[in-house]
Amino acid sequence: MIQFRDQEIVNERLVLDSKTEVYYLGHNLTLRNCTLVVSVPAKALVISRTRLIDCTIEIKRVLKNFRWESAHLKGCRFLGRLSGNDFGSSPDMPSEGSIADCDFSQAHLTGCRFLSCDVRTLRFPSWPCFTILEPVHRSRELSALPWPGKYGSVIGRGFADDPPSTVAVTYAAEELAKFCGTTPEAIRAVVEKLDGVVR
Repeated sequence: MIQFRDQEIVNERLVLDSKTEVYYLGHNLTLRNCTLVVSVPAKALVISRTRLIDCTIEIKRVLKNFRWESAHLKGCRFLGRLSGNDFGSSPDMPSEGSIADCDFSQAHLTGCRFLSCDVRTLRFPSWPCFTILEPVHRSRELSALPWPGKYGSVIGRGFADDPPSTVAVTYAAEELAKFCGTTPEAIRAVVEKLDGVVR
């Protein structure tokens, strides 16, 4: 295991690319104005009680199903592809994580949730990604929409199962279309009629 903890690192480039080690960031680690290059899968990365402030986070391979809920992210910029990631504060650990003033406009997100945060401080990616705001509170409205494809109805129904603290979820039209057995254009036709969507 390679550990970074109990220190503040400023203006450094940290490259996480070992083929054999697990990277542990935390406890009491602060990265400030750093570039964090992540080239490992989620199972090889632990971030716990860590503050990332004004950092650039470069994802070099698709980071799947990673939970950032034990990280405090402030003013960070994300690059690369993230799938099924959670950002913000988990209902189980409300004080452990947060996200504010972060920029995902150059990232590719799909199935990524944002929990207990102010989405007005975040920049989301544009089409072919799109972000649905307040999906849990709007789950009935969203499930009633004519989502296209064989599994389109799963999209709307799924929002009811998300934690109540989910304030936004971002999808990539290509991946969602592939799952549903439809086209990005057909999904766009539904999304364009929706209020409360960032695209």
